[in-house]
Amino acid sequence: MNTYEQLDAWIDAHFDEQVRFLQELIRVPTDTPPGNNAPHAERTAELLHGLGLDAEKHPVPAAAVHAAGLESITNLLVRRKYGPGKTVLLNAHGDVVPPGEGWTKDPYGGEIEDGKIYGRASAVSKCDFSTYTFAVRALEAVAQPKAGSVELLFTYDEEFGGEVGPAWLLAHQIIKPDLMIAAGFSYQVITAHNGCLQMEVTVHGQMAHAAIPESGVDALQAAVHILNALYAQNTLYKQVRSTVEGITHPYLNVGMIEGGTNTNVIPGRVTFKLDRRMIPEENPAQVEATLRQIINDAAAQKPGVTVDIKRILLANAMQPLPGNKPLVDAIQKHGLAMFGEEIPALGTPLYTDVRLFCEAGIPGVIYGAGPRTVLESHAKRADERLDLEDLRRATKVIARTLKDLLT
Repeated sequence: MNTYEQLDAWIDAHFDEQVRFLQELIRVPTDTPPGNNAPHAERTAELLHGLGLDAEKHPVPAAAVHAAGLESITNLLVRRKYGPGKTVLLNAHGDVVPPGEGWTKDPYGGEIEDGKIYGRASAVSKCDFSTYTFAVRALEAVAQPKAGSVELLFTYDEEFGGEVGPAWLLAHQIIKPDLMIAAGFSYQVITAHNGCLQMEVTVHGQMAHAAIPESGVDALQAAVHILNALYAQNTLYKQVRSTVEGITHPYLNVGMIEGGTNTNVIPGRVTFKLDRRMIPEENPAQVEATLRQIINDAAAQKPGVTVDIKRILLANAMQPLPGNKPLVDAIQKHGLAMFGEEIPALGTPLYTDVRLFCEAGIPGVIYGAGPRTVLESHAKRADERLDLEDLRRATKVIARTLKDLLT
């Protein structure tokens, strides 16, 4: 039995333990918002300690956390140094959107049915807390590397842009890896992704009694006018095509809207939040300037209306760095062996924290446990789930990849 087969056998022998580890992670909620995620970090550190992996705790100062729109953040870092050589960092995030409606399973139950584990963050990306942890355990038990280092980084603000997670740790030089892999899915290795601009637009009119509507200025009608202008622009985005395989065109979504005080009152204020996905070829500053112009021009067509526009997130696109080739090659080789099919290197319309590492000159890719598409995983929808065989095989791919990189 060669070393790769020994790694596989160790993972098989400990797979029930790995699944229980993941269940415990799912059972501690990390809804973001509100983003009170320090308790999950404490529980994760306890579980890691029980596996012989001691985690450094890096709590972010409250002022920085609150400025990011969250309540509490403790980042976890496990350092495993084997000898001189490169440091490979494995990063997964524990924060998730709230469960929402329509679940047929307990979103925090970690229930298993028909070979799948259910729960919020089962697929994105508490699963890769377990993928990476047990890959490192297998590596140390079997390959016993004598060169390089591995770092496990578990963060909690990916939904809000990573500024008090990886960005904060990089800025404070707490982490300085040579290569990195971030949580993803099993059937492709991601080397590029879209950027994301999120903005909050508040439309101000003048409240009035519904019996005398002419005495007010209807902020909702004005907001509809602005939204129509934005949706018209969204249609034009489909004519712009990216050259990156796996990425199509820019697009815009309005995901939240609120306003008004009562049914019989002309609304004096309406607020909506928009999400603009940017392909790697776009300039974020130009995208933002264009959106602001569209909003302001539409508002100017409604007498008595003013608007406030606030940027709430700017995540640049991930641009692949040439140094990621060893990561891509290893994952593709071992992915083919484990899954019996080619693992293509693609771009994705999602945005992730990997961009922060690439912007710092650290080559990175996205790979972990999950299906072919976000849709299949039910991420951000009811009944999020993960096929446990994908988890098992992805753990083997990561363990084999680490063996190649560190020996």
